[in-house]
Amino acid sequence: MPSGTETPVSSETSLSLNASNHATSPTSSTRSEMCKVEDSAKETGRFLQKNLQCEDNNSADEPQPSGSVLNNKSTNSVLCLAQSCTVEVTKVCTADKLCGASCSSMEHIKNKEDEDNLLSDDDLNSSASEDDFGDDQDEFYEGFEDSLQDTLMTEETVKTLSSRTEDITSVPLSDKAVHMKRKSEGTPDSTDYFPGKKHCRTTDGSSNSTTLSNGADISQDSGILEAEMENEEAPVSSAPEKRTTLMKKRLTTRVNPPAELPTWLATFQTWSNAERLLAIDQLIETCEPVQVRHMMEVIEPQFQRDFISLLPKELALYVLSFLEPKDLLRAAQTCRYWRILAEDNLLWREKCREDGIEDVREVLGKRRARSSSTTNQFPPSILATNGIVSPSPWKAAYMRQHHIEMNWRCQPLRCPKVLRGHDDHVITCLQFSANKIVSGSDDNTLKVWNATTGRCMRTLMGHTGGVWSSQMSGNIIISGSTDRTLKVWNADTGTCTHTLYGHTSTVRCMHLHQNKVVSGSRDATLRVWDIDSGECLHVLVGHCAAVRCVQYNGKLVVSGAYDYLVKVWNPEREECLHTLQGHSNRVYSLQFDGLHVVSGSLDTHIRVWDVETGACKHLLKGHQSLTSGMELRNNILVSGNADSTVKVWDIITGKCLHTLAGDNKHQSAVTCLQFNSKFVITSSDDGTVKLWDLKTGDFIRNLVSLDSGGSGGVVWRIRASPTRLVCAVGSRNGTEETKLLVLDFDVEVK
Repeated sequence: MPSGTETPVSSETSLSLNASNHATSPTSSTRSEMCKVEDSAKETGRFLQKNLQCEDNNSADEPQPSGSVLNNKSTNSVLCLAQSCTVEVTKVCTADKLCGASCSSMEHIKNKEDEDNLLSDDDLNSSASEDDFGDDQDEFYEGFEDSLQDTLMTEETVKTLSSRTEDITSVPLSDKAVHMKRKSEGTPDSTDYFPGKKHCRTTDGSSNSTTLSNGADISQDSGILEAEMENEEAPVSSAPEKRTTLMKKRLTTRVNPPAELPTWLATFQTWSNAERLLAIDQLIETCEPVQVRHMMEVIEPQFQRDFISLLPKELALYVLSFLEPKDLLRAAQTCRYWRILAEDNLLWREKCREDGIEDVREVLGKRRARSSSTTNQFPPSILATNGIVSPSPWKAAYMRQHHIEMNWRCQPLRCPKVLRGHDDHVITCLQFSANKIVSGSDDNTLKVWNATTGRCMRTLMGHTGGVWSSQMSGNIIISGSTDRTLKVWNADTGTCTHTLYGHTSTVRCMHLHQNKVVSGSRDATLRVWDIDSGECLHVLVGHCAAVRCVQYNGKLVVSGAYDYLVKVWNPEREECLHTLQGHSNRVYSLQFDGLHVVSGSLDTHIRVWDVETGACKHLLKGHQSLTSGMELRNNILVSGNADSTVKVWDIITGKCLHTLAGDNKHQSAVTCLQFNSKFVITSSDDGTVKLWDLKTGDFIRNLVSLDSGGSGGVVWRIRASPTRLVCAVGSRNGTEETKLLVLDFDVEVK
């Protein structure tokens, strides 16, 4: 095309500039988009020129049928490209609706004469008649005008479309031009654009739209206008009616509900609860994520109610009593009123009793002093105004116990205090009460230590043989020796108040109850002594061999001996009530809780006896050697054996609950053990002290591990309090010095 080469470009540019000039105070972003449209129009004109030149060359060889309309490739390309430019201009106009862009779009439509000149027969060099082409062009612009008018039907829709300018104008125009080129060339990915179509839908049939604040929907991609132009399903003649119906549906709100909604709700109300639940389930399954999210926003606030504050205090406390202590602590952080409830003293008293804490007198005294000092500093009105909650002493006791438990379980072990004494002799007996530690040795002495400072306070000398048994209560210490005597000592002064003579052989065991002590000797007799007067009250004769263990509860005496027998005595009448026969070897250990007698023997068995009838209730099998030590609390028995294992039993059912073994078990005989409601502590000839979980039987960690363990280092005895552990260690071959190790697990390091 010679002189008319720039005609398409100038027409498109004029079209774009007319829209810009008619806008009222366009923004800078709108001007930028206008420039982009102009560039796109120029690029489209160049492509159109090249395409038409090719058609000129082809028209000379192949005459076009005069009656054809829109079936010529060039004509189709012109329509598609002109439509693309029109859509691009419409995007810019839609983005600036509030600035008067709609007026410029209408003027754009009225400039059909320029487009007629652009698409004339002379320029196209085509056989298509001008009148037919003009009819198709008129149909195109009429469909576009209908689409634009439907889009601008409400003021609120215009405002919403204006707010989405950035989303609408974000499509690069150069990509659009490339896409139009593909459409004109008939590539597989091209899709013809036809005017006046209904709102586009996604591949799965769902509408690609979003919801306005008033309930109407707009397209998320390119606006309602472009979406309606892109769909190819509905005929042009029915497009306005369908668009009107679609817009009415979009404007459905609470004020304008669907006509079928009251009937649907009435039907729903006639259903039973099960039918309603089924209907709700089905409804949720058919809803889209946006609708489910709306349900959540409506339903969730209904459950965000402080029901605890709405209940009477008594009922609120009853509800909180079912919480675990850690959950109570979290609940106290919710609000001030919840904290007041969570600090209730009676509530925490029950939690303490559930955890085995019975005595909080020391904590009560501290808390009362602290509370009184706070009350003296601040009047009650100020305390109430500032929300200061009176602290619960039972809660303080529980929290202290919890921190102590964590120190035992997992906190880093503090460096133990080392108490050196007794030279290289064996520590044969160990007692620990309050802040005093008493150790007895085969060096004929006992030593009294301060558990806090680790200083040796007293050395009790007077025995002429090794000390093999001891008992302590308060500041009274009783010791038994190979010199066949018992001595009563005052721990504060270190003086011997009484020497008890009567036994004719080594005093091997004893048990203290209040002011009476029962001693067992290798002379096969037991004696009951008054420690205040030093008088022998009763002598119990009946065993045929050395008495190895004894228990006394103030009423009955139970003894075990090397004659394989266990005897139950009435000490006041010096009468043997029952002789418990069943063991086939020496009896080395006993436990007695007033109802049951538990005996451990070298025959590897443990027997549970009824103290009233003397009958054997259970035979506990499982150990492979001598049961060297046992402890009984609340029907739970823990036994340590020379086979290196520890077992936990229920003496009511006779079942073994746990065997403390596995990869972390002791590698040698268990020498001593102690347990409480949480832990089991065991010592062994392998030089270790291990901590186990009583409820699960799991190994927790090593509390003591001697460097000489396995090569002669031994832990002979252990004694534990809630906050301290005392271990008597040494060796039989000189590889480990004799000493006491004191480990502190208290909350505050003193």
